[in-house]
Amino acid sequence: MKHIVAGIIAHVDAGKTTLSESLLYRAGELRKLGRVDNGDAFLDSDDLEKKHGITIFSHQAHLQYQNLDLTLLDTPGHVDFASQTEEVLSVLDYAILVISATDGIQGYTRTLWRLLERYHVPTFIFVNKMDMPGTDKKQVLDQLQTVFSQGCIDFNADESNISNEAYEEIAMRDDAVLETFLDSGNIDDETIQKMIRQREVFPCYFGAALKVAGIDAFLTGLEHWTSETVYKPEFAARVFKISHDEKGERLTWVRVTGGTLATKAVLLDDQKANQLRVYDGAKFTVQQTIPAGGVCAVTGLTGTYPGQGLGVEKDGVTPTIQPVLNYALDPKGQDIHVCLTALRQLEDEDPQLHVSWSSHLQEIRVQIMGEIQLEILQQILLQRFNLNVSFGEGSILYKETITQAVEGVGHFEPLRHYAEVHLLLQPASKGSGLTFDSQCALDVLGKNWQHQVLTNLNSKEHLGVLIGAPITDMQITLVGGKASNVHSVGGDFREATWRAVRQGLMMLKEHGGCQLLEPWYQFRLEIGQDQVGRAMNDIQKMSGSFNMPETTENKDALTILTGTAPVSEMQDYTQEVRAYTHGQGQLECIVDGYRPCHNADEIVKKLKYNPTSDLDNTPDSVFCAHGAGYPVSWDEVPKMAHVEYTYSQADLATLTN
Repeated sequence: MKHIVAGIIAHVDAGKTTLSESLLYRAGELRKLGRVDNGDAFLDSDDLEKKHGITIFSHQAHLQYQNLDLTLLDTPGHVDFASQTEEVLSVLDYAILVISATDGIQGYTRTLWRLLERYHVPTFIFVNKMDMPGTDKKQVLDQLQTVFSQGCIDFNADESNISNEAYEEIAMRDDAVLETFLDSGNIDDETIQKMIRQREVFPCYFGAALKVAGIDAFLTGLEHWTSETVYKPEFAARVFKISHDEKGERLTWVRVTGGTLATKAVLLDDQKANQLRVYDGAKFTVQQTIPAGGVCAVTGLTGTYPGQGLGVEKDGVTPTIQPVLNYALDPKGQDIHVCLTALRQLEDEDPQLHVSWSSHLQEIRVQIMGEIQLEILQQILLQRFNLNVSFGEGSILYKETITQAVEGVGHFEPLRHYAEVHLLLQPASKGSGLTFDSQCALDVLGKNWQHQVLTNLNSKEHLGVLIGAPITDMQITLVGGKASNVHSVGGDFREATWRAVRQGLMMLKEHGGCQLLEPWYQFRLEIGQDQVGRAMNDIQKMSGSFNMPETTENKDALTILTGTAPVSEMQDYTQEVRAYTHGQGQLECIVDGYRPCHNADEIVKKLKYNPTSDLDNTPDSVFCAHGAGYPVSWDEVPKMAHVEYTYSQADLATLTN
């Protein structure tokens, strides 16, 4: 029997969980269909999910249909929980992307498609709600092919075959396949399976999950057109989720990607897999072994995290979905340290919370995606930890980057210590984060010291010098340095390395080479035609931009405005839209990454950050004279450095351009 792991993903309210219920029902796993709005859906078993009528956590289910043994991973549909969906994508054989026929491709659906591309997940598309009045199959398919790929092809001819037209469209996706098709008039199933696996073809099915229409055809398609993964013989597994059960026991959710996982296997340091649980909804069975391809929750592990590779599996890529809002906790009389302990556990489950604790302010801050996530977080703290707390007004998570190249120098030479480090800081592509490299000859700085520099670059979050926000989109390259055979120790290079980064940033600040970044939304605003002028004016006031308005063809003749705007300006705009459209307008916002801050001077002036007073991130150096160390200001360091600069100002200008 063919075993496949598939994840169901969708924009909220597209009918994702309803489709899961229908698949389980038609496969004989459920006796009756549950309803999300009734709170009895098999996969939305958490009380908070029942209360809100949305999927908040990823869940596992299992079904067998004909020759298909299918593990289903249901994922959250709301954009605020997108990081949990992204974690699941790294362990899938296939994705099932659910599209609402009435709404078409929505903003978050485009984000999901980009994530599927990034993780190279083969994808089946189920267009749901085809029973609703006014739906047009051809119109939806045209949109899928225009927005996503020409490889989105209707496989829905009947339960076991596809149409001749579909064969022709498949052939057009590959020159070699087209040549074979023109010669023989046929494409074998194995070739189509391979094209689906390589994301050249995306089978599309149409139906109505609530009425179980089109479900048999879709299940048959999954059984027929998927192919099983070939696994390596050595043990390997990928962690995709951390959770705690109702008794507080920590669960590490893994997909086994090679070999076999056995109970009591040592997986991390001296930590053993005490129990292997295979969940089906809220219930689980305990198994002694999990073969390659299997999904289970492991007890007994404390040092795991989402994206981690176990065995010979490497760690996954850094998630692209990052929070953009920062909130301070109001303990409302609760013990602040008890609150911190609870939030640390929730951060263990969702590392993107980035819980920070300020001991001198006695303040806890969390990073989140939006208001719905904040509301759920507050309810989880009450439900699971009996902590009735609230959160203050949110603030924007800014970042900083650079626009010019510079060579930064750090020198650390208190008595009986010595290290000097030269780092080349260069602007990097948008969204690349921080990358580190070495171009320093070993006869200039030994291998061990170079390793110390690169390790220390990786070991901390580097802050900018405009407002003290995290630095991003920058390449840092070790280009020179010096050690002492007598006095240098590893800690010296840590100090010199961190000071070199900050010294370089201060040099850039002097010449306008530092740039403040802020998160921007990609928005879709649906309003009446008589409200377009008001909306355009609002968007311009928010420093946003918009595309040419589009008018829907339905009876309401609504106008759709799409574009981008700063999160800081648009985050509270939903209430305004509801007010001036009398509840008829809809605003949908998706975080579209970081761009230059629209009011950078105002923010810098408001926050009054003094980089030279930030002693944990000092740009100054320490030199030694007459048997004693003494501090040297960052701007004096270049003329006192012991090692000549690698790059001239002309060289740096060339690197910048």
